[in-house]
Amino acid sequence: MGAYILGRMGSAIVVMVMVGIFVFLLLRLAPGDPAAMIAGRSATEEMIAGIREQLGLNDPLPVQFIQWVRAMLGGDFGTSIFAGRPVLELLSQRLEPTLSLTILTTIVAVTVGVSFGVLAAWQTGGFVDRLLAVFSALGYSVPVFVIGYFLIYFFAIRTHWLPVQGYKPIGSGLGLWFVHLILPTVALGLGFIAFIARVTRASMLEVLSEDYMRTAAAKGASSYAMLVHHALKNAGVPILTVIGISFAYMIGGVVLTETVFNIPGIGRLVVDAINNRDYPIIQSVLVLTSGLYVLINLTVDLAYTLIDPRIRY
Repeated sequence: MGAYILGRMGSAIVVMVMVGIFVFLLLRLAPGDPAAMIAGRSATEEMIAGIREQLGLNDPLPVQFIQWVRAMLGGDFGTSIFAGRPVLELLSQRLEPTLSLTILTTIVAVTVGVSFGVLAAWQTGGFVDRLLAVFSALGYSVPVFVIGYFLIYFFAIRTHWLPVQGYKPIGSGLGLWFVHLILPTVALGLGFIAFIARVTRASMLEVLSEDYMRTAAAKGASSYAMLVHHALKNAGVPILTVIGISFAYMIGGVVLTETVFNIPGIGRLVVDAINNRDYPIIQSVLVLTSGLYVLINLTVDLAYTLIDPRIRY
């Protein structure tokens, strides 16, 4: 196990180096001059040249890359070009809305998706199974922003049941915080519920067709014991894999959802940074997100041994 973890950590370092090089070159070689954008349309050539010198944009690319990596390893993610404040400070201010939306969506998607998939597999060809087929088609085919605007129109504008947009910190009250996250969570989670439910159904069908499940049924095991203690546990590896993969897709969905529902999270910050070519913010978010994704995949791989004792590293 120890050798496996060290090997995976080595692979993660290689991946992060490649991600860093890609992110750095992608933004530096993209058309447009951030110094000219900062200076404004009425700026002179001397003013633009001064800003370029101040930002270090005149240095060769390898020098800029080494300086950037050295600063990040030291915990310095740079200063926002337009806000003039440390990037970490801006990210920390936007972290709570994004974390709240991501964690709540994950909990809802996993709980509903796994339950939906188990029931559909147990009643193959029944009402729940056919309902899952329709739900999956809608969840896969309708974009997040379309679902979001539909929910806003029906549940906020027409019926006034829920807030239209915005976010309330958890410190302002748990109920107020939860009410403002219902619509964004539903909009973001529908696709993931459909994805997790379909994979759960397929994995459960494969396990339910095994001989030991028929033996358990012949010995009089209850439906609950067969589904939860025997089938779901043995079908857990593919489901856990899908949950880990879903996180990568959720990152893109969070950006759209925060934009639609006007949530002041990291996704909105990234959109504004891209529009303004704010290099430090874009680079920091991409690198931190990639590192988090690598860490989650490593955690999922290690969790396999807890679900299936036959897996040993």
